[in-house]
Amino acid sequence: MKRTVIRMLDEAAEKWGEAPYALRKTDAGYVPVSFSKARESARELAAWLLSQGFRMGDAFAVLGEGSPEWIVGELGLTLAGCVSVPLSIKLLEEEIPFRLNHSEAKGILTTKNQLTKVLAAFARARNWQLRVVYLDADPGWARAVAAEHGVASDRVIGFDEALAAGRAALSAFAAELRRIADATEEDDTVTICYTSGTTGNPKGIMLTHLNYWTNIHDGVKAIPIPEGWRTLIILPVDHSFAHTAGLYTALVCGFSMYFVDSRGGGVGTLRNIPKNLLDSNSHFLFTVPTLSGNFMRKIIAGVEEKGGLIQKLFQTGIAAGIARNGNGCNKPPLHVRLKSFLPCALARLLIFRKVKRAVFGRNIRFCVGGGALLDVKQQEFFAALGVPIYQGYGLTEAAPIISANTPTRHKFGTSGPVFQSIECRFVMPDGSPAATGEKGELVIRGGNVMKGYFKNPEATALALRDGWLYTGDLAYVDQDGFLVVVGREKALLIGEDGEKYSPEEIEEAVTFSTDVVDQIMASCDHKKYTAALVTLDTGKVERRVKSLGIASAPDLLALLLAELNRYRADPKARKVQPAWAPFVFQIVTEPFSDRDGTMNSTMKIVRHRIAEVHRGLLEYSYTREGSKTDNPRNLAALRALFKLP
Repeated sequence: MKRTVIRMLDEAAEKWGEAPYALRKTDAGYVPVSFSKARESARELAAWLLSQGFRMGDAFAVLGEGSPEWIVGELGLTLAGCVSVPLSIKLLEEEIPFRLNHSEAKGILTTKNQLTKVLAAFARARNWQLRVVYLDADPGWARAVAAEHGVASDRVIGFDEALAAGRAALSAFAAELRRIADATEEDDTVTICYTSGTTGNPKGIMLTHLNYWTNIHDGVKAIPIPEGWRTLIILPVDHSFAHTAGLYTALVCGFSMYFVDSRGGGVGTLRNIPKNLLDSNSHFLFTVPTLSGNFMRKIIAGVEEKGGLIQKLFQTGIAAGIARNGNGCNKPPLHVRLKSFLPCALARLLIFRKVKRAVFGRNIRFCVGGGALLDVKQQEFFAALGVPIYQGYGLTEAAPIISANTPTRHKFGTSGPVFQSIECRFVMPDGSPAATGEKGELVIRGGNVMKGYFKNPEATALALRDGWLYTGDLAYVDQDGFLVVVGREKALLIGEDGEKYSPEEIEEAVTFSTDVVDQIMASCDHKKYTAALVTLDTGKVERRVKSLGIASAPDLLALLLAELNRYRADPKARKVQPAWAPFVFQIVTEPFSDRDGTMNSTMKIVRHRIAEVHRGLLEYSYTREGSKTDNPRNLAALRALFKLP
């Protein structure tokens, strides 16, 4: 039988039936859509699409917050033989038209929070007949807003209206749906996922039925998820990690997906996460470093507020847990395990269980991390707490997971073993193979590798060579068989002499050794030395100011300078070649954010954009005054942030 998403949906509906697949938060609580209902609704939407003249191969964009309707919408497109183009809700209005035009989209599924932005983008869309399927429950409002933007009301249909029309037309199109299912091949495109466009126009990654099938089944072998488990989907569903590991893997495992309540827009969504975590009582979570970092800061801040014995027990317990776990793979010496047993056991009994329940609910077992490299400090912290994060690595071009740590085999500071079905090798800049343990560009081959970039043969030829995907990431396999990714091949620091070095290694070393840094970007563009831009964890610094009685900006800057340089003497931090260690740190008062493009939709820093936004500060780093961290601009930044003289 052909390995397709359609087959996965059919088998899930038959196997899991009325079990909850996707749940939306309403005033009455979470309302489920079962596996069988999702398939039924997807068939109805597919019938409506066919009745409107859409055909196999037509592209349809999806831009909205995660919800059962989002899932059914994409599955309906797949059943109709159409191609889904999932778009990030963080896209700016001016970024949408390129994706609509380039993908040749015939329509878009969207939500109340995104409708105005979508309609405004239509003015620059080539296809003036784009249809809008409105995923929320007030289509009358949507048509009124469309009219204000000069979009005819008959181009907008409510999701429930489309399902009702499809239900009425289903018998007439049942044979066509069967024909499409039979005609669908494993190599047919399911989605066109656009890169975040950190350099030039974004590329449309074509992922096929076989790509998804392969990656999902590899993932299930690595981390089996029991039937009936629950998870809160916090990540955007256009994110390839959430898309594959969540939406589609649930069809194979039978777990339930609760979606964060998005009513109230972006700010409301963020506020709803803590409550929705408790509502869902998730057994596991998909996370990215930014999200897990927020959890970590919230937990530590909450314990510090209680102070006294609770804080002491917590800190001692975390330290003991870290010592006891070692690197997760190789057990520490017996005397370390014996010494750490009692403080670890006491903390688990008296503190950790309550902390976990207060933040994650009563069922949490573990998290699966992706999206970006997760620093060792977070991995150690959460493992000690009893909510381990099993970090993986991948990229959308690989559908997206290439490797993952698992409950049975994991090692902190690594991205886990490469999936069984994937061949990998490491290539030096001259094309020769890297020696064992030597860093080289990771190159992979397997059923999860993309079909190519849509309408971009030049980029496809660079990325895919003889069936091998050149990831652009520098990596190696360590002595225990774990993949270690050290940074982007092209995201390099370049010295005056042309020597190159990975900035991620520096950034990880600094953030591992101190908890006052929130974000960091190391920079050296053919300069004499490396400069680093940092944003601070203001809550942590404020507590440090209060506890130490720091009364002036110069005193605080002296403390921070010591903190920023702790990595140099930290034996557990990643070693940084002295020539590339940051010579100066500059404090940025506003966090890097997707609002100004300094972070992309997957919460990775966009280096060229940060360099553009903070060009003046980087240039200042190479002046006589700015070449020392103890400089007037850093003092001014601290005065502004912490109201110190």
